[in-house]
Amino acid sequence: MPADTATPTDTPTVQIDIVSDVMCPWCIVGYKQLEQALGAVGVGAYLRWHPFELNPQMPAEGQNMAEHLAEKYGSTPAQSVENRKRLTQMGQDLGFTFNFSDDTRMQNTFAAHQLLTWAQAQGLQHPLKMALFDAHFTQGRNVNDTDVLADVAASVGLDRDEALEVLRSGSFAEQTREAQQFWTSRGISGVPSMIFEGKYLITGAQGAENYAQILRKVLEERDAAA
Repeated sequence: MPADTATPTDTPTVQIDIVSDVMCPWCIVGYKQLEQALGAVGVGAYLRWHPFELNPQMPAEGQNMAEHLAEKYGSTPAQSVENRKRLTQMGQDLGFTFNFSDDTRMQNTFAAHQLLTWAQAQGLQHPLKMALFDAHFTQGRNVNDTDVLADVAASVGLDRDEALEVLRSGSFAEQTREAQQFWTSRGISGVPSMIFEGKYLITGAQGAENYAQILRKVLEERDAAA
């Protein structure tokens, strides 16, 4: 269970830090796999999401996803279509809807990360992160648009006017940059990166069983130390 969801007192809880970007489809895939693992092991989670920008130089207007992938990774149109099909099927299997199209765009996510930094102090970071994934991948909304971000924030119970002020003032920009630098200085160069109990790092969407193994290892070590 996420940090802002009540966990029964008799359920063990594991701290999990997730370095992630809203533009990364593997980040939501990895989280949904983690969710399955938590259920299988019967453990709760204190989750904290941390910022990472896959494309910090992305212009304000964004870029067509297929064009971006071709430029950055050399993906052919056929490879791009196949990758989208694969992700769509994985999403369906995990209970998440990817609605890719030829018009899907990559966006700059620094504003979204600032909003997530603010939301953490409000106890609503996790639902906001989920809502941003949904807004981008399922609804095809522009998550670099100030009004869209404010609407998404309001949809999870955050104050819309306060969200607008956060975005317009840039009051959380420095804190967000510092968080990004903290994780990159510790060798994080790809996402999702999940850190279990501050000591076990798994990078990439590695599957529910691999996450379950780490969770069991953490619990076994905790029991041995008790």
